[in-house]
Amino acid sequence: MLSGTAFADATRSYKVTITNITAGKIFTPVLAVTHKSSLALFELGEPASPSLELLAENGMTGPLEDVLLSMPDRVRDTAVAEAPLMPGQSVTLEIMGSNKIRYVSFAAMMLPTHDNFVAIDAVPLPWTYSTVYAKANDAGTEDNDELCVNIPGPPCMGANVDDASGEGYVHIANGIHGVADLDPILHDWRNPVAKVTIERVY
Repeated sequence: MLSGTAFADATRSYKVTITNITAGKIFTPVLAVTHKSSLALFELGEPASPSLELLAENGMTGPLEDVLLSMPDRVRDTAVAEAPLMPGQSVTLEIMGSNKIRYVSFAAMMLPTHDNFVAIDAVPLPWTYSTVYAKANDAGTEDNDELCVNIPGPPCMGANVDDASGEGYVHIANGIHGVADLDPILHDWRNPVAKVTIERVY
């Protein structure tokens, strides 16, 4: 029989399955984290953190994961997908929670965009199973000029412009408008952009 302390700290295992439900966007490798409610990956209307900016502009998970793991009092576990997630495909990450760590978040850059990312933020871990849908967000750190030379990753293979020319705050992404190199017929979307299922294993 578990003691009160052991029960309070009991670990729980979860499978988080993320499905890209867009027709033409690629997700860079997904970073997921289990954490307390006091932690947030981002807040709409507030500036993106430097580590979230790197994820949103370049798909870099390492800096954000390092920041999260530096807060063991609020973070239980992280998991990173091994490959990008193509339209219509799914990836399943296994991640640990506990009686005290009861929320999950994830984020990944969307390609081709300048600084858009798909994410859920602080979704409660279910007792058994739950499904939520994720929207596309704009980190507000780059100008969305839709020029391929300024967009990293496929199909553009350009390089981001780190000139702080964006809106300056995180907001719901407003899609591709066809003002330069990106064809909205191929690359625009409507929210939500991902289906997320969370299943408790034990």
